[in-house]
Amino acid sequence: MKNNLLVASLLVTSVMFAQEKELSKTQKDSIESLKEVIVTTDAIIGSKFKAKNKAGSTYFISPKELKTFNYDDVSRILRTVPGVTIQEEDGFGLRPNIGMRGTSPNRSEKITLMEDGILIAPAPYSAPAAYYFPTVSRMQSFEILKGGSQIQYGPYTTGGAINMVSTQIPRSLSGRVVASIGSFNTKKTYVNIGDERKNFGYVLEYNNRNSDGFKKIDNSSRNAGFQANDYVAKFRINTDADAKVYQSLTAKIQYSEDLANETYLGLTDEDYAKNAYRRYVGSNEDFIDSEHSQIMLTHFIRPTKNFSITTKAYQNEFARNWYKLDALKLGSSKVSINNILTDPAKYNAEYQAVTGAENTSDNALLVKANNRKYEAKGIQTVGNYTFETAKAKHDIDFGIRYHEDYEDRFQWVDGYAIQNGVMNRTSNGTPGTDANAIVKAEAIAAHILYNLTVNQFTFTPGLRYEDIKLNSLNYGKNDVSRSGTALATANNNINVWIPGMGILYKINDDYNLFTSVHKGFSPPGVKAGEDAENSLNTELGFRFNKNAVQGEIIGYYNNFSNLQGSDSMSGGGAGTGDLFNAGEAIVKGIEILATYEVINNREKGFKVPVTVSYTLTDTELKNNFNSTIWGAVESGDEIPYIAKNQFAITTAFETEKFNFAVSGKYVDAFRTVAGTGTIPANNRVASNFIIDFSAKYNLNEHISVMGNIINLLDKEYAVSRVPAGLRPGQPFGINFGIMAQL
Repeated sequence: MKNNLLVASLLVTSVMFAQEKELSKTQKDSIESLKEVIVTTDAIIGSKFKAKNKAGSTYFISPKELKTFNYDDVSRILRTVPGVTIQEEDGFGLRPNIGMRGTSPNRSEKITLMEDGILIAPAPYSAPAAYYFPTVSRMQSFEILKGGSQIQYGPYTTGGAINMVSTQIPRSLSGRVVASIGSFNTKKTYVNIGDERKNFGYVLEYNNRNSDGFKKIDNSSRNAGFQANDYVAKFRINTDADAKVYQSLTAKIQYSEDLANETYLGLTDEDYAKNAYRRYVGSNEDFIDSEHSQIMLTHFIRPTKNFSITTKAYQNEFARNWYKLDALKLGSSKVSINNILTDPAKYNAEYQAVTGAENTSDNALLVKANNRKYEAKGIQTVGNYTFETAKAKHDIDFGIRYHEDYEDRFQWVDGYAIQNGVMNRTSNGTPGTDANAIVKAEAIAAHILYNLTVNQFTFTPGLRYEDIKLNSLNYGKNDVSRSGTALATANNNINVWIPGMGILYKINDDYNLFTSVHKGFSPPGVKAGEDAENSLNTELGFRFNKNAVQGEIIGYYNNFSNLQGSDSMSGGGAGTGDLFNAGEAIVKGIEILATYEVINNREKGFKVPVTVSYTLTDTELKNNFNSTIWGAVESGDEIPYIAKNQFAITTAFETEKFNFAVSGKYVDAFRTVAGTGTIPANNRVASNFIIDFSAKYNLNEHISVMGNIINLLDKEYAVSRVPAGLRPGQPFGINFGIMAQL
């Protein structure tokens, strides 16, 4: 299907009105107070109540929780969610790396990322690496699904899915301004205004973020920061609320632009020990310039009280050019920056050049313009039908999606020299002479999920179908006009059934048990031999809510018949993007989450909740093979970049007038290449325990002052050894701000 089909689809589709609904304090469910329920077709869970009554691991982060720390870094928002692995990179969460249940966190390419129920990675099928991530400040809630609860939301069903629900159209005239300033000359401004009438509603948003960054580039006046703007508009028209057949149509338009002086170049171990926040002069020209736009129309219709259909049509466009040092060529051989920093003694001349200690000849430093364009578009329809028979309740969810996406690489390399500690350009490359290729995907996906509740049991069988066609066109470095004179093509087609089954047993109002089993799947690559990822995933969980304590304990076991990896520069590889088959593997673990209200004094209006979470992740590769990013793998080795133990704790003192909160996260040491036993120092990222603090004081019902501290104890900690060399997390940073609302 071509563009005209999408345009036609956009003209006939729409979105249901969305709202945040607060229930009376006297209305309780058996698990917890229903204080915040998201009633919207953009949500797939909608509340903590629904999350804790699913036959599968599900987590919901509410608007109230998001406002506690006022984070704009998704890495910190997700830090208390068990089963989630975060690999920091720039310290601000601009391009987060998220994994779930042992999947690789690199560029979040192994999980299903959504915004308002729509796939949001730049090219989810053909190039899933998420170099674009939505602005977190404009999100109203986060929904995290793992285990059998995720099979509705492909194509990645191994680790999990994350849906971000954007700001919804308010029920009445409202507006909000949040402005803050802090360390590293960091400034943030968020503004929204919206209203709803009988047959019309809207919300408008503006988001600005900028900072000088916390690193210092050698011999340069250039900062290591970023600046970003995000604009969103939503408009809805709808029938009367009491119409016999209720319908609504909502248009969402989004545009963002980001510029960051960010680099792939880290530090050697020795230099990191001296100054973790240093950047070599060889990274002086590195920056990423990107633009993202989205058009989404959603149509909602409720023909009868118990039957509804939601149709969404969408088009996402993303363009980025990450201009960054790629390699050095001092003689006849080219040496990657990763190899230089991994072994600076072997590549001492290159190391001296990249640090500016020695002058070089012209074109010794090769700076690659990783210029790429992406597009993802499609249309999806989901129906929901509920009914009751005798003592049974039936809830059937079914849907189909047609989707197209592509990645267009049109890259080149410029030459630079180091003279007297300064980096100067000495040649201009020709666009298309480095990488000159397009990868396209076309996919049809369908699912059906049946929730059957009989007495205390809920049975949830489900089935997903994916039909994927991949096609690549490689024009080569000598055909920048793309005439096709040396065109190389490749194709790959796959169709797969992804079954799943969940069972929930409600013991009583305080306890329930659940279990699920489902097929894990990740799409294959376009080249021959790049197989799909397949696994059989099982989980068993217990939820409890007794007196002042509530939480859950989950154990899971993922058995891979084929684990899939990818050769990417961001993961420390050569950057080909090719997939490789790691063969059989086992990932198993335990996830614990518990909240205890130490104090809940309703008469005086204050409470002290404490939430703890723990994640144990045990991984084992079952085959011998060689990998550019995992090293020489032997059976029994652990998967790199997965910490075995993670622990988080959050406590708060909450009153109607003010709120104080402290959050701490411990991450175990992890290895950067496959192995077992003691982790070698040069392949190790040390453990860390980082504490954040936040405070908020309500001057009146319209104005509040607030502040937060990142890394309260100013711990110096490493977060990664990729893309090239050690890189630090954010040091102590303090931010103060004000919030005004109608």
